[in-house]
Amino acid sequence: MADKRDYYEVLGVDRNADDAALKKAYRVLAKKYHPDTNPGDKEAEAKFKEASEAYAVLSDPEKRRQYDQFGHAAFDGSGGASAGGFNFDFGGMGDMFGDIFGDIFGGGRTRSANNGPQRGSNIRTSVRITFEEAVFGCEKELELTLKDECQTCHGTGAKPGTSPVQCTKCGGKGQIVYTQQSLFGMVRNVQTCPDCNGKGTVVKEKCTDCYGTGYKSSRKKIQVTVPAGIDNGQSIRIRGKGEPGTNGGERGDLLVEVVVSRHPIFQRQGFDLYSTSPISFAQAALGGDVKIKTIDGDVLFNIKPGTQTDTKIRLKGKGVPTLRNKNVRGDHFVTLVVQVPEHLTSEQKDLIRKYDEISGNTLKVGEDGKEEKPKKKGFMDKLKDSF
Repeated sequence: MADKRDYYEVLGVDRNADDAALKKAYRVLAKKYHPDTNPGDKEAEAKFKEASEAYAVLSDPEKRRQYDQFGHAAFDGSGGASAGGFNFDFGGMGDMFGDIFGDIFGGGRTRSANNGPQRGSNIRTSVRITFEEAVFGCEKELELTLKDECQTCHGTGAKPGTSPVQCTKCGGKGQIVYTQQSLFGMVRNVQTCPDCNGKGTVVKEKCTDCYGTGYKSSRKKIQVTVPAGIDNGQSIRIRGKGEPGTNGGERGDLLVEVVVSRHPIFQRQGFDLYSTSPISFAQAALGGDVKIKTIDGDVLFNIKPGTQTDTKIRLKGKGVPTLRNKNVRGDHFVTLVVQVPEHLTSEQKDLIRKYDEISGNTLKVGEDGKEEKPKKKGFMDKLKDSF
């Protein structure tokens, strides 16, 4: 599947589908295409992965918002590999997988205990930058409240001199197994232990510094490198600056969404820039060098004599750098607009009237009220008239 299908199409739901409709649609597809029920069927395996990816995005409010706005571009190389992007994490779907696979496999399937190392959650924030900063890149400093391991209890949450004890409800497994009757026979289900929240241990005497959480929050300054060419709505991923993991798990990531301010002159489409530039009537008629504003500063561009208003010119390589190579840039397209002077001196008006007469464009009306056709003049006659 070289070209990804629309995620709503994959699940067979409307774009306004709520969480319940998404979950129901995914359950049907997961049961139908799961590899364990279709051993050796590569097509079924591909469809299962496609449905899982679609559900992972649409069931997450933030990812769904990004997808609705940018489509697959929100997660591909243009907004991912270089600018942060997103990694699909199916770990949060564990409870749902347990329900689905319990129905499929009866009592023969259980999930592994989840009281091992767990990766911390990602943190999302945003940063506003100028149009120029988005084009050329910049450094930004964010101040955020982040969690760190409590130095008093070293992350255990227990009062110094004490330790967490094994959970009596789950026996330290972090999960509770129960069976129930279904259309497929006896079904064995697994759920996270409500007493220890899957850790397998509980704290009897809590640390007085962190109140048993194992973590303390503090304000920290984070340096963010904004790459040249980033666009509005794309995200920068900073590894290991998210929530702390549990049971020795690694920290999550910090995802910084970039908000780019509008520019009064330039508009951006992809890596190309667009603008309009005024030129005088004389410049349009006679041609020559005109000054054009670009994101790099003013440049001179030679226009042809007789240039008409709304003529479009292309300044190659004067656009936005690509994310993968800042030395490769888009183009700048400029629409030239001929300005008609609004305030003229008497001398200027006389010269324009003289030009119009020489060109034979002046309308003359005789005594009878009819238009008098001007006598055509040769080049020498026009030249004499001009003096």
